[in-house]
Amino acid sequence: MTNILIVEDDPLIAELERDFLEANDYVVHMTENGADALQLLDESQIDAILLDIMLPEEDGLQILKRLRADPSTKKLPVMMLTAKDSEYDKVLGLDSGADDYVPKPFGMMEFISRVRAVLRRSSRQTQDKILRCENLSVNVDRHEVMDGQRRVELTLKEFEMLRYLMENQGIVLSRDRLLEHIWGYDFDGETRTVDVHIRTLRQKLGDCGNLIETIRGVGYRIGDGR
Repeated sequence: MTNILIVEDDPLIAELERDFLEANDYVVHMTENGADALQLLDESQIDAILLDIMLPEEDGLQILKRLRADPSTKKLPVMMLTAKDSEYDKVLGLDSGADDYVPKPFGMMEFISRVRAVLRRSSRQTQDKILRCENLSVNVDRHEVMDGQRRVELTLKEFEMLRYLMENQGIVLSRDRLLEHIWGYDFDGETRTVDVHIRTLRQKLGDCGNLIETIRGVGYRIGDGR
């Protein structure tokens, strides 16, 4: 199922968008502000975002720039929905990294069609890159993780951590290096954050979790690189 996140502070518009998306077999998540949206992205697997510009506290353009600066969300399809329909606003939204820009009000048939188009373009822009280690496989472009025949559901941060380990098989990655790559240079948390995510990742991977090896005093490694 395709998961869509609606970031919209007008409950009537958000509910209308949700109803049409669910009627077309999309799974819908909703938030009213950027902070909640970013938290949900960290906790859930989202395939596309419908982002309003006029939001409380932090506007949609600021949120979009944060998404594009984060390695785990920089390629996530984002469609901006806004009452601002001047050419300048459209150019500003698209130049900020939006995949589409839809002025309000809009027809729901056009709305659904544009959502489908954004998702299609996103899937065509990449060829499936699959990383493997024994029974564990990671489809980078589809954000899919398989433990044999079992699909493993991961948050974005967990997925990016597993992906980074898989792309560097046989290499010991320090906690600082993992923290910098996944959370960015300006993250002010502790390296313990890495340990917590590794523990959760191992639990979700089941038997394949044993592939992630702890190198005491250094960091983590997966596979032998062969």
